[in-house]
Amino acid sequence: MFIDSHCHLDRIDLSPYDNNFANFMTAAADAGIEHMLCISIDLETYPAMRELVINYPQISLSVGAHPNTTEGIEPDAEQLLALAQDDRVVAIGETGLDYFRSEGDLTWQQQRLREHIKVALTLDKPLIIHTREAREDTLKILKEEGAEQVGGVIHCFTEDWDFAVEAMAMNFYISFSGIVTFNNAKAIQEVATKIPADRYLIETDSPYLAPAPHRGRPNYPLYVRHVAEFIAKLRNESLETVAWQSAENYKRLFNKAA
Repeated sequence: MFIDSHCHLDRIDLSPYDNNFANFMTAAADAGIEHMLCISIDLETYPAMRELVINYPQISLSVGAHPNTTEGIEPDAEQLLALAQDDRVVAIGETGLDYFRSEGDLTWQQQRLREHIKVALTLDKPLIIHTREAREDTLKILKEEGAEQVGGVIHCFTEDWDFAVEAMAMNFYISFSGIVTFNNAKAIQEVATKIPADRYLIETDSPYLAPAPHRGRPNYPLYVRHVAEFIAKLRNESLETVAWQSAENYKRLFNKAA
């Protein structure tokens, strides 16, 4: 059984499932998907996302605003705190820094990250961190704000082993997406090979970044199996071992007994 630790269920293409979310959930169960963490990227769409998944106990939620979200109301600590006290919310994020798609003075992005960290500390919930071309500032802010007290996960990991070591030292897990299956992802594959067994997760980030052999097409949580298969091959382990270990790591991080 697999856990997809990062997906955007309100954004997946349901046309292969007769545009019916219940049909998709049946297919996910048939594919061995035990649990999914549905990730928030802005507060405007969060209520509809929650409504979509609320009747499925095998789906947990996060609350946060993606660093590339520039429209709508800027989330403040009060809003985040109010939403994140929901028992279904197991994490704060995704949040972080993305200097690839943003230009100019990015102080606002850094301040948004700091606000999310403060909320996570207040609620004692882990963080889901997005970082792209911002490694130094990401690590610096996590350290300055005391993020190691709650830890979390560096999702869709695209950095190198040195970054992974620093992140793990601050109580963060490393999550591998379909990118690890790409031919040019040698540095990420090295991390997947070297990382301690108790410090990694697997994810799809669906509907984005489909793994091989589905690269370039819409992604689904069902494809998390391909990520697990690839990591198992890299680590010379069985698929069952990777599926079980990544699930145990998820449950430990997000304090889930199930």
